[in-house]
Amino acid sequence: MTFDPGTPPPNALLAGSGLAGSGLAGAGDDHALAAWLAEAAGGRLLEVRGEGLEGRELKDAGDQAAHELLMRLLAEYRPDDAVLSEEGKDDKVRLGADRVWIVDPLDGTREFSEVPRDDWAVHVALWERTAEGGDLTAGAVAQPALGETFGTGTPPVLAPRTSPRPRIAVSRSRPPAFVPVLAEEIDAELVAMGSAGVKVMSVVRDLTDAYVHAGGQYEWDSAAPVAVARAAGLFTSRIDGSPLQYNQEDVYLPDLIVCRPELADTILDFVARHGVTSAG
Repeated sequence: MTFDPGTPPPNALLAGSGLAGSGLAGAGDDHALAAWLAEAAGGRLLEVRGEGLEGRELKDAGDQAAHELLMRLLAEYRPDDAVLSEEGKDDKVRLGADRVWIVDPLDGTREFSEVPRDDWAVHVALWERTAEGGDLTAGAVAQPALGETFGTGTPPVLAPRTSPRPRIAVSRSRPPAFVPVLAEEIDAELVAMGSAGVKVMSVVRDLTDAYVHAGGQYEWDSAAPVAVARAAGLFTSRIDGSPLQYNQEDVYLPDLIVCRPELADTILDFVARHGVTSAG
């Protein structure tokens, strides 16, 4: 079976990409392309999930299939841009590029392999150089098993909090040691789930109110989720409150806070008082 991702929406196409004469191509809406890429990779992953594979074989097949599709589509629709993918070789040419796509073809491989779990995701983000250095300018997180894609083109609307107690998203397998202490101090409930992207989207979706992580991640784990979270009006930072920076030579970005704005000072104050570091 050959997977057909279709074509991007017309507004995502660059002038000269084959539709220039039709009046449909333009400057290329990166928000629309990010969402389409994430959805296309998600469709491919659902196909892989239905091929009867299990365990490590299913994880590896999913990683590879989604990576290959994203690399092919980016080469076709944004040929002049650099790409940083979890599953690809880190080509340092990206450090001199003005535009870099940062992708995680399958975030939450463990959950992906545990059919029918739905807490896994595809991350697609765009970093662009600016006079100040550079920042994320577009992004999308697809949760294919839910049929949902969250993107910066039409940012999610952050609804009023519905829970009287704060809810903190934590890893199923390796929650930071300090998070239960934080939860006790602010009378919060811990909600375990897979995939960094799913955890960040849980804040966007009012399933939780914060995601506090330390102990190890890379740029592709948080770039797209952070882009979407920012667009939705959430607070985002490193564990010490410093800005999250992307397209760095060292792509290790071990800690992260994403939360409702009204919780940011409380969480940062806890971190400062307890001396929490990226090691947890």
